[in-house]
Amino acid sequence: MAEVRVPKVSKKEKTLAFRIVASVLAPLVRLLFNVKTIGVENLPKGGYILVGNHLSYLDPLAFAYSVYFHMKRAPHYLAKEGLFRVPVLGWILPKVGQIPVYRSGRGNDEPMRAAKELLRAGQVVVIFPEGTLTRDPDLWPMRGKSGAVRLAVELGLPIVPAAHWGVEKVLANYTKKFKPNPFHTVKVKIGKPIRFDHLNAETMTTEQLSKATAQVMHEVAAIVGELRGETPPKELWDPTQKGQSEIGNFRKKK
Repeated sequence: MAEVRVPKVSKKEKTLAFRIVASVLAPLVRLLFNVKTIGVENLPKGGYILVGNHLSYLDPLAFAYSVYFHMKRAPHYLAKEGLFRVPVLGWILPKVGQIPVYRSGRGNDEPMRAAKELLRAGQVVVIFPEGTLTRDPDLWPMRGKSGAVRLAVELGLPIVPAAHWGVEKVLANYTKKFKPNPFHTVKVKIGKPIRFDHLNAETMTTEQLSKATAQVMHEVAAIVGELRGETPPKELWDPTQKGQSEIGNFRKKK
């Protein structure tokens, strides 16, 4: 299978192509839901990695709207490469700086290079560390993968934890129950940046990496709890411990 296109890194954050796509998508997003962003004052200047919880297939649109219109930045996603094989969409995504990632991990050298170039250029990369929609029955964030922390440590950049709540009412978790409502509010809340200056990319141990990743995901869960007005679980859901697959729709009947 041929590799999908990796975007060229532009020194200009909001390119003409990005502005055109945003102007087309924004009215469509507003027909689905209304995005409200809280905590913009927490955002650092320059490049950073924005991480968030993953509830619904509409999450990328909710976050993209918040990042572009409220945070005043251009969002660059590390997204599954299958999206880049969809006609038209696969042509557009690289032109607006979106980065394909292979599930297997193989063939990801070029995508990671592009992500690093974007971050070094002072831009924003958005990552959902869970790697897939949450499998937690109560929709709390699951345990995360370590890619975001690895990037942050290697580049000496902050991770900005964020969370959203409400989009699952428009498109439910792992279902096709689509209920657009332009008056329904999806809340996005931004936490305070987390830095890992005490870690070194060359000497970092597996234990340190796991601990740092858990710290990020517990902070995301705490922000989800603030949006929900509830207390998150002390132990985050782990699909492998629950006998669940880590990719695909686990609710589909085999």
